Amino acid sequence: MTKKEKSMEEELNEDKQREAEEVQAKEEAKQAKKNQKRWYIVHTYSGHENKVKVNLEKRIEYMNMGEKIFRIEVPQKTVTQMKGGKKQEREEKIFPGYVLVEMIMDEDSWYVVRHTAGVTKFVGSAKRPIPAKDSEIKKIINRSTSTTQKIELDVKAGDKVRIISGPFADFIADIIEVYPDKSKLRANVSIFGRETPVELEYKQINKI
Repeated sequence: MTKKEKSMEEELNEDKQREAEEVQAKEEAKQAKKNQKRWYIVHTYSGHENKVKVNLEKRIEYMNMGEKIFRIEVPQKTVTQMKGGKKQEREEKIFPGYVLVEMIMDEDSWYVVRHTAGVTKFVGSAKRPIPAKDSEIKKIINRSTSTTQKIELDVKAGDKVRIISGPFADFIADIIEVYPDKSKLRANVSIFGRETPVELEYKQINKI
């Protein structure tokens, strides 16, 4: 074998070696991605969200799946309701009918979650659950842990309320419109014999 032929053979061997290394690197990256923990959204029967959470936690422990299924969240927020001038707090689900599961997706972990009582399906295609974006999950979890409270008031247009704070404190007002999404309302207040419309927050009034 000439020196030139030997050099060509070495180059071919080096090319083959590089190709093999690239294939291996791609396979390792693919495997690492496959074994990466991600958040998935699970659809449940309505009203069964907390039961699904409890049932799934029991199955994870019983089936030793703690290394593949990590967290189960039922996003909730605190809602403050004003009834009879008294505050009542209750937990309200942000996404009724859905549970968040942080897991490494494979056949075993899929089986454990999918066959938990109360679970109907994963969000995604029938054959392949689609992981949720981390940014979306962070927003959802931040909403559920936020101390901001939504105030609900059992009032409607035509009701009379007493204003308890602000420049019109102690005035009686007649509700014109209610904006539940903003926890506000518009009402008429009688000032010097004239009806004056004002905007009030729920926390500024008591229903009469």
